[in-house]
Amino acid sequence: MDIAPNKLYAKAMTNKKILTAEVQSKLTPDEVIEILKRGNNEFANCNHAGKNSIERMRDAAKGQYPAAVILSCIDSRIPVEAVFQCDIGDIFVVRVAGNIVSSDISGSLEFACKVSGAKLIVVMGHEHCGAIKLAIDNIELGNMTGLLSKIKPAITQAKANFRSEAKSSNTKFVEKVCHANVKLMVNEIRNNSPILKEMEDKGEIKITGAVYHLENGKVEFL
Repeated sequence: MDIAPNKLYAKAMTNKKILTAEVQSKLTPDEVIEILKRGNNEFANCNHAGKNSIERMRDAAKGQYPAAVILSCIDSRIPVEAVFQCDIGDIFVVRVAGNIVSSDISGSLEFACKVSGAKLIVVMGHEHCGAIKLAIDNIELGNMTGLLSKIKPAITQAKANFRSEAKSSNTKFVEKVCHANVKLMVNEIRNNSPILKEMEDKGEIKITGAVYHLENGKVEFL
């Protein structure tokens, strides 16, 4: 779907201004997806155009009206704001190993959407994910044990129709688990939060998945 940029958003971005309540309220979930896609295209093509400034920082201090919230892995190779060419006030970012969903994560997403007006939730996994490899290897270590257990359903699902070696050393299998994990976490958000599910059912927000490719900087929306 190719949607023309919202005129108010385009004006704000051209003037390098912080998002306002007016601009945020008039954005649709599909427009926000298109904005993120265009920003990622700029990033992947090394056309970086940061908007951060002292003026922008001061404007943001008065209030925040982000368009989206991205649930990403903590991996240091994924600069989430840069990946979408977003700056101060544009998006919320929630980061946790394996981009898994918990009650605290769900609460953060509810804050982003129900309280602060974000129109889109993106669960973004990535290739070569260390957390997924550890889960495949059945690693148990401190608090990581519980975290990694949340990835196990994706491993089981990926194994169901995988004909090659289901090991962490198999890049194809890790990729398959990554995609399965993203899709399962999207559903987990809906199951864990009646608030967010109701908002999505009403068309107020959209919950979707994506995978970031480390080698070319491109985001694949699922």
